[in-house]
Order: sequence, then C-alpha cells, then structure tokens
Amino acid sequence: MSSTVERTATEPHGQPVSEKTFRTLAWRMLLGAMFCYLFFYTGRQAYGFAITGLQDEFGWTKTTTGALSAIALWSYAFGQMVNGNLADKFGGRRMMSLGAILSTTFCIAASFMHNFLGMALALGANGFVQAMGWSAGGRVISNWWSHQERGKSFGFYTLAAGSSSVLVYVTSTLTINTFGKEHWQWLFRLPVLLMLLGGIVFYLVARDTPRDAGIIAPRSFTHDADDVEHDTTQSTDLSSAERYKTVLGIPKIWVAGIAIGFQNAARYGLLIWVPVYFLGDDWKDTDNALWISVALPVGMAVGALVNGQLSDRIFGSRRDRPIMLFMLLGAVSSLLMWVLQPGVGLGIVLLFLCGFFVYGPQSSFWALCPDLAGKVMAGTATGVVNFFAYLFAGAAEPIIGHVMQSHDGNAGLIFPIVACSCAASAVVASTIRR
Repeated sequence: MSSTVERTATEPHGQPVSEKTFRTLAWRMLLGAMFCYLFFYTGRQAYGFAITGLQDEFGWTKTTTGALSAIALWSYAFGQMVNGNLADKFGGRRMMSLGAILSTTFCIAASFMHNFLGMALALGANGFVQAMGWSAGGRVISNWWSHQERGKSFGFYTLAAGSSSVLVYVTSTLTINTFGKEHWQWLFRLPVLLMLLGGIVFYLVARDTPRDAGIIAPRSFTHDADDVEHDTTQSTDLSSAERYKTVLGIPKIWVAGIAIGFQNAARYGLLIWVPVYFLGDDWKDTDNALWISVALPVGMAVGALVNGQLSDRIFGSRRDRPIMLFMLLGAVSSLLMWVLQPGVGLGIVLLFLCGFFVYGPQSSFWALCPDLAGKVMAGTATGVVNFFAYLFAGAAEPIIGHVMQSHDGNAGLIFPIVACSCAASAVVASTIRR
C-alpha cells in the first residue's frame, strides 16, 4: 500500500504522448502565440500614421510628436523589465491575453485625448501593457521548443511580429483613406479590435507548459540538451529578485541588450518615420504613395523568418553571425535609399531590403535569450533584453525628430540615421560569439 502511494506521488502528472502528438501541440502553441501577436502592433505602431493628423489638428512639431513616441517606447521598455519576470511567475498565457485587453482599452482612451498631457498618459499606459505580450509569448514557446529548433520557432514568432507591421500599414492606410488624415482618432479605435480578438483566442488555445496541457513530453524533448551557457539549477521556485539577479549576472545578456538596442532604434526609426516620409511633399502627388511604404514591413516579416532559419541551419544555432550579417546589409540598404532617392520601382525594392535586413536579426536575438538563461527564466531574460531594445529606441525618437525639424522637416534623413544604428549594432554583436 505504501509503495503504491509513494509511486503515485513521484510519477509525473499527465498522460504520456507520442512524438507526433507532442509536435502537433507544440505547433498549436506556436501558432496561437503567432496569431495573438499578429495583431499586437495595431496597438502601438499606428501612431506613426497618426503623426501627420496630430500635427495638423494641434499644431505639434516633429519634436513634440517624437517626444510622445519616446514616452510610449520608454514605457514599453519599463514594462518589458517588469512583465517578462511576471510572465515567468504567473505564466505567459494569462499575461499575453491580459495585455491585449488592456492595450485595446488604453488605445481607445488615447483617441479621445486633445492635449499633450492626456495623450502622453494614455500612450505611456498603453506602452506598459503592450509589454505584456512579447516576452509572455516567448516564454510559452520556450517551454514547447528545444534549443536546436529555437531559431526556427522564434523565427516564425518574429514573422508574426513582422506581419503585424504589415497589418498595421494596411489597416492604417485603409483607415486614412476612409476617414481622412484629420480623423486620426480612428487609427486608435478600429484596428485594435483585432488585437482584442487575438488575446481572447490565445487564452482559449494556449497552455504554458506540457504539464499545464495535461501531458508528459516524449523523451526526445525532455532529454534534449538545453545548452544553456550560464546554467542554473533551473528551479521553478526562484523568487523575482533571484531571477533578476541571475539574468543580470550574465555578461552576454548586457551585450545582447546593447546590440538589440541599436537594432531597435533603427527599426523604429523606419517604422515611425517612413510613413511621414511618404506623406511628405516629395511624394504627395504620387498615386497611392502610402501603399509603397508597405514594402518595408513586408520585408521585415520575411527577413525575420529567414534569419531564424539561417541561425539554426547554416550557423549551427550560433546567433551572432546572422545578426552581424543582416545589420551590415541593413546599413548598406538604408544608405542606398538615402543616396539614390529612388523612384517608385526601385524605392519599393530598397524599402523591402531595408525591412528585411534591419528587422531580420530579431529572430536570433530572441532565440539567444533562452539560450543564455534557460527555459525557466526565458521570460525574464527576454524582458531584460527587450528593455534595452526600447530604451534605445525611445532615446532615439526625440533626437530623430529634432534633427529633422532642424533641417526643414526633412524626413529623408531617417535613412542615414538608420544606417549608423545598424553599423553600431553589428559592431556590438560581434562580441557575443554565441
């Protein structure tokens, strides 16, 4: 009798499943996270399309709108530092879904603001809750995909983020064409309803771990070498302070944070200011000029998928090399956009390449986080690295806005600025050697 009780107490919870069944469930979690994050940027990146309307209605300068962008990005950065750890503590499923619901609420609230302070408060609060999404989804993915396939899984996840940018460009363009630039409020009201849908669906289909799904993973998964560079006991009982201390004690986490900081400054420079560039005087007489800018996020989506595959298949799960390669090519593409000042056809090609190379390395950066810190602290590590990413992006926005304002509002200056950020990211990434 006692032996039966003892055996039952020590047996893992759940039902053993085959390799095929586990793979199906792993894809279900990945696709669920991708579906939810596909709509997340509707709550953040539509701001770039609202800038012109805000300037027209309130007389705000590019410096002012750049400051608002910085507030939103810094709030997002602070939220990453907090919410990544909370995802490890409370589970990615609940955090990601809650973030989608709260972000929808704050975006709609922002649409009713008519002064700088109100807009700053609404966008700041929205930035914080937006940070409940990425690291939480990454936490779920890390629990279902092994080290050898982390580049691929995070490549698909980052593909969803890149595709979210495409969705933002399309829905924002349709909204502007329907309501006009003076109705910037609708940019904060209509597209975000898709994010609300994504959050609800993710909560219904996702489970944080195989244990939460009521299964026992097959031996091929549980005995896969995690290859964590700075291994810990991987205890699930670590306190928040212990998780922060461990993650921040990994030197390469800091290096990765600085490298992605420069990369993200370049990325958001393009996302925020390319719509302004195409809405400016140089392009206003071009038919459907705004649609041309869609080439940028399309390139980002494809680049994310390709970079993740390269890190696993070509570079043997080494992350620094694909990061450096793409960053250097991103700098070249941006410089060509600036020097050539291309027409529509070549402009589409170069914008695609800018997006492809500038955003692509994010797949390798996010795979690097659990590589360095392990699955148990994947959320905390992702949040810390993403904190650096948006700290840099937020710092860059008012500087970019001021530089443009000082040069007669020349939005084309975004391209040499992006090139410099890409080069800096490549230099720092060369020291990761992971």
